[in-house]
Amino acid sequence: MLKKFRDLTEKEILALAISSEEEDGRIYGEFADALRDGYPATAQMFEEMREEEVVHRDRLMAMFRQRFGEHIPLIRRENVKGFLQRKPTWLTRPLGVNVARRQARIMEMEAARFYGKAVGRITDVSTRELLNKLADEERKHSATAGDLETKHLTEDARAQEEESHRKLFLLQVVQPGLAGLIDGSVSTLAPLFATAFVTHKSWDAFLVGLAASIGAGISMGFAEWGSDDGSLTGRGSPWIRGATIGLMTTAGGIGHTLPFLIQNFHIALTVAVIVVAIELGTIAYIRHRYMDVPFFQAAIQAIVGGTLVFLTGYLIGSS
Repeated sequence: MLKKFRDLTEKEILALAISSEEEDGRIYGEFADALRDGYPATAQMFEEMREEEVVHRDRLMAMFRQRFGEHIPLIRRENVKGFLQRKPTWLTRPLGVNVARRQARIMEMEAARFYGKAVGRITDVSTRELLNKLADEERKHSATAGDLETKHLTEDARAQEEESHRKLFLLQVVQPGLAGLIDGSVSTLAPLFATAFVTHKSWDAFLVGLAASIGAGISMGFAEWGSDDGSLTGRGSPWIRGATIGLMTTAGGIGHTLPFLIQNFHIALTVAVIVVAIELGTIAYIRHRYMDVPFFQAAIQAIVGGTLVFLTGYLIGSS
């Protein structure tokens, strides 16, 4: 059962403050450990914040022992109504640096609010004085965090962390998305245009293209989801990667399928070919923008691949 804050004794309030500072310190330590390789400056910032929480805990424990002795009741945030439920983001690997910073800001605001309310429940003068000081320090933590960022995140450190962030974005979003777009744009060309040239009916081509696009999206999504859990490769959540590649695969195929909703077959075919050219150009641009591939080289590769698949569909459909 959860206890109401107003029902807590002074002994329980101090015990809750001790466990909260202990937990916050450990969370900051987890953030520092998770970010140390990719974001060393931010990791050092969290390490200093962890040390501050240890100092707060020790001051609270000294006050508790002075008033109540050695035994500290076991009471945590989750045992008291009114506290925010914390998602264990510190367990996520790889951990997003912005996620960690946002969580830290929430923790600081919640700690300041807790001490502000706790002061009103305490009658002992020395304890009230300590909690007031801690409340002021927690309110200043946002500014402290800003000072620590200024201290540790120098221009060079920011550049290094931005490069790490870019690499994670490439691994977790761009690469699976690009793979899906390429597969959807290229692999569905053969069945779509083969059907178009066999039947000369827009609706038949649309149905085949729709089925091929959705089927390819589902297949690619499950294949990516089952490839690895991201724990060793740093490629992030398999669910996110699977959803990204699945949706992009479907989108890549749907793009040149939708023109076949046009009833006039020749107009539909012409529009579909134009859409294919736009898709191949988009693929070439993404490879140039994020993969550092020269644009001309990326364009030639995309055009050659798309042309070969298109000719395959044309030859099979015309035979």
